[in-house]
Amino acid sequence: MTDFHYLSGLDHVPAELRGAMLAIGNFDGFHRGHQYVLETLKARAAERGVPAVVFTFEPHPRDVFAPNPFMFRLTTGNAKARLAEAMGLDGIIVMPFTREFSQNEAEDFVSRFLVEALDASGVIVGSDFHFGRQRRGTPAFLKAEGERLGFTVETLDLLDEGDEVISSSRIRAALSEGAVAAGNRLLGYHWFFEGCVVEGDRRGRELGYPTANTQTDTGFALAQGVYAVRARIGERLFDGVAAYGKPMFDNQRPPFETHLFDFDEDIYGHIITVAIVGHIRGQEVFSGLDELIAAMDRDSRKARDLLAAARAISELDKKLGFFG
Repeated sequence: MTDFHYLSGLDHVPAELRGAMLAIGNFDGFHRGHQYVLETLKARAAERGVPAVVFTFEPHPRDVFAPNPFMFRLTTGNAKARLAEAMGLDGIIVMPFTREFSQNEAEDFVSRFLVEALDASGVIVGSDFHFGRQRRGTPAFLKAEGERLGFTVETLDLLDEGDEVISSSRIRAALSEGAVAAGNRLLGYHWFFEGCVVEGDRRGRELGYPTANTQTDTGFALAQGVYAVRARIGERLFDGVAAYGKPMFDNQRPPFETHLFDFDEDIYGHIITVAIVGHIRGQEVFSGLDELIAAMDRDSRKARDLLAAARAISELDKKLGFFG
């Protein structure tokens, strides 16, 4: 296959994806543990000569059942698709997750989606995977259904890193503390997110540092501070310095503010994708604007130095397009 397929739901499954090998899970982060599952998926699919496809869910089930969305999401459906394509998979199915969808019995999930819609030839899941009403679907249940209905099931244990498994929660905790290097190491690539550039208070322009502002999600929990970043707008790549949090001004759900070096264009309404390369400092309160501008000058110099020395973490990191 040469074309990557991005499906939102299973109403129109192309013939090319029927008979695929599937990896099923939330895959928030597409971290190194997930990549181990997906590399195994690619190998098994290649052995059989069938497509390798990710089957995932959006929004995250925990957000659906919470009173308000609360999770610090590492990857949206679009980010997962970008990562899946960069890994060389053939497609991704992003299943809309609702309370109604959660009431599907485990048997119905298997028969309706895996067999009737996809005619899956095999399934790979993590050892902690559960599905269906009241989470009745377990890896053991799925294996028994596969034997009954004619598809294989393989269960993989999670990868270890030090004394703990590599997990989305560990990465969220690292990023929430500003430990960008640790989070990126567990991810196996530089963490990135995207957003639409919105109009801000234009205070950065008045200070000599115009910014591309993106509104953050409710659960966005990156540590407030200053970061060295690499940003993509369309096919163009820029170095920059970014700030999250506005302790000297209105700090209620602040935007993420990215100053792109050597750039001065109107990009309101454009999608910007920002990769976090390094943490420069936490947020500080300054005695006045002159002190703030001096700090921004120092931050910019540090960001340029960090970016000049930055290298891709992995082949996946290179394929994402932020590094040569």
